[in-house]
Amino acid sequence: MSAYRVSRVLIVLVFIIAGCAVGWKSPENDSPAPRGTSGDVVTKALRDVERFWTATYPELARGRNFKPVSGGYHPYTRDDPPPACGGEEAGYQPNAFYCPAGDFVAWDAETLIPQLEDAFGPLLVGVVMAHEYGHAVQSRLGVTEQPTVVLEQQADCFAGAWTADVLEGRSTAFTGVTPEQLDNTVAGLLQLRDQPGTSARNPQAHGNAFDRVRALQDGVEKGAKACAGYRAGNVPVTEVPFSTEEEAASGGDLPYDQAVNSLAQDAQTYWGKAYPELTGQPWQTLRIEPFRAGSPPECPRPDASAGGAAFYCPGADFIAFDTAELAPTLYQRIGDNAVGMLLGDLFARAAQSRRGAGTQDRAGQLTVDCLAGTWTSDLLTRDQGAALRLSPGDLDEAVAALLAFGRAGDDSGTSAFDRIGAYRDGVLEGLDGCGG
Repeated sequence: MSAYRVSRVLIVLVFIIAGCAVGWKSPENDSPAPRGTSGDVVTKALRDVERFWTATYPELARGRNFKPVSGGYHPYTRDDPPPACGGEEAGYQPNAFYCPAGDFVAWDAETLIPQLEDAFGPLLVGVVMAHEYGHAVQSRLGVTEQPTVVLEQQADCFAGAWTADVLEGRSTAFTGVTPEQLDNTVAGLLQLRDQPGTSARNPQAHGNAFDRVRALQDGVEKGAKACAGYRAGNVPVTEVPFSTEEEAASGGDLPYDQAVNSLAQDAQTYWGKAYPELTGQPWQTLRIEPFRAGSPPECPRPDASAGGAAFYCPGADFIAFDTAELAPTLYQRIGDNAVGMLLGDLFARAAQSRRGAGTQDRAGQLTVDCLAGTWTSDLLTRDQGAALRLSPGDLDEAVAALLAFGRAGDDSGTSAFDRIGAYRDGVLEGLDGCGG
């Protein structure tokens, strides 16, 4: 349907050829960012990652002790570039990388790291360093003969395992991490993704945002042992190229009005099939009430989403959303599947309510997100000739939309990180992933 667009793309993912591991890169025309305390954050992060692997590595390596990188740490600037990596000459790039040939970690202390910390907070800097150290762990484990996209997601997963250790309070460098800080880190990862249309078979592929966030969450939820098992045959990669020149030229985006109408009709059709499977009862056509900002249709107890600019009305059994500000803004700043995510959320709320289940507590909110993901799963697995299907970038748009919606806005205690995980379960496992 669409391609990923954001209004604030600060950084893009690149691959350094000639033997050096991959890293993050800032735009070439960016001015150097203030250095602030970023150097301290990096040093603390790397020491803490070493602490984590000293405790964790023996379980993955049949009791062998962990050996920190022998080539050291190398912050660099334009005037003081990093050491050469293998056959590649030293030179400045706003990047962070692990060099297998020299067994060292290097990072741009002038632009990249200060920019990441300023935009998304210190935890993202820690995750970047944990990702690069993940490549060093791969080298020690002998896991190197895999497609780049698998190795990159494994490094993301290792970074997630370290993040879980931080969240469990074992780190002295990162303490008291809040849900907001975790969500900011996910927002940073959203920027650190391949461009829409990149094939997973591309030797420079690292993964779209949906896959990279999934890999990070795998590490958080399942630990380093699960990450160590990543191989080409068991890592779900959703990154696909554009199927036609026309799709590539348009970025996959449908015109706004067509997107709203087509997605609403498709959601009705999907739930006409899925609701009987979920409940054994037929699906009744769901009424949709668009409204202008500030003038919603009357509803005594709306089941609100997106900060109240969209809701399901249980008493009158309809959904409503702001088509003057909310939906157009989502479309313009993110893409057409952000509107799809909004509709998916509303239809899922209706399905959950109609079957007599809650939506406002933590379990209910996460079930809504999972059910929204099942519609995406259906769109994702359709044939090329289908009237409506996902295009490259659509999954990233859905993740961006969930971040834009933020928390549930109530006492459910869910973060965007939680919600993206639940949505992912629906996408990858269908209705079975939502607990029945």
